[in-house]
Amino acid sequence: MSMSSGEVGHQVEAKRVSSAAKATVDAALRVGGLFLAVIAVALVFVIINPNFANPNLAVSVLRAMSSVAIMAMGLTLVIVVGEIDLSFGAMYGLAANTLAVVWIMMGVSVYAAIPIAILVAVCVGLFNGLLVTSMKIPSFIVTLGSYNLLYGLSLWVSNTSTFNPNYPPPDGNVDPGELNFFIGLTQNIGKYSLSAEIFWMLGIAVVIGFLLHRSLFGFRLMAIGGNPEAGRLARLPVRKYKIFAFILCSVLAAIAGILDFSFIQTSQPDIGLSQTFPVFAAVIIGGASLSGGKGTIVGTLGGALLLAELQIGLALLSPGPHVQQIFLGAVTIGAVALDLFLTKLRKSRAS
Repeated sequence: MSMSSGEVGHQVEAKRVSSAAKATVDAALRVGGLFLAVIAVALVFVIINPNFANPNLAVSVLRAMSSVAIMAMGLTLVIVVGEIDLSFGAMYGLAANTLAVVWIMMGVSVYAAIPIAILVAVCVGLFNGLLVTSMKIPSFIVTLGSYNLLYGLSLWVSNTSTFNPNYPPPDGNVDPGELNFFIGLTQNIGKYSLSAEIFWMLGIAVVIGFLLHRSLFGFRLMAIGGNPEAGRLARLPVRKYKIFAFILCSVLAAIAGILDFSFIQTSQPDIGLSQTFPVFAAVIIGGASLSGGKGTIVGTLGGALLLAELQIGLALLSPGPHVQQIFLGAVTIGAVALDLFLTKLRKSRAS
């Protein structure tokens, strides 16, 4: 007995809803498991050393995850759309050094110097995006080259010098009011001295989370990353969305660099280069798929939190710097292996 077109349509819609529901359940289980891991690791550290239960240490964990999480949210957008960006660590440093030179050495107001540093990030993201989408160069190659290019620019801009706005060089000048404003961007707040950078991270998470999970922009990012060819056939603006993802990744890296400069109050030529692997690890641990089309901001925050927890906990136990690196590498490999296993499991269930 043949089915009517309406019945066929209902079946197709039911399959689509069922597939979306399964993906949602998979993501919820992945994120739930991640936060259970965060709790379990915290309990282990508390058992080994009760000082880990100190609220001030919890604040240190949140502060340690802030800049990593901000950059990781930008990288999540790029990975969701099916690309990769390795230049964000160098962009972090270039933004901080550009701000330092323009403000401290050139005498430009900090209120103008900050937008200038962010504008540089926009140009870098646009550069990466155009090379990837117009010249069809793999994003891994483009951003690996950009990483070295931006690091070279950072060395050139800073003249390999370290800057501290509290102690400007003889030919530099910093207005006290501007200095107070800049330091105030990450000042400690409340009884437990919460750094304002934590609230910057949460605010950015709300905005990026809305973009990715509650807007047409995020829906199309997921669609393009999940099936680029289908996105082209559906006439989605693939090129524009990929470029925008690269721009957001660079801008968020610049914001993280500026906020850390405010908190640490020191900018160095090589600042940010060590951030590449922790940020990448946070995104992968958070559940983003290297094949594109999958990732959540909550998961990325969870990945950053777990890494910060391991970093602070291992520092408290003082087992040696090598242990932290071993843990970081093992956790990242485990997260990628889990992603591959879940991907194969979904494909087998679908067939």
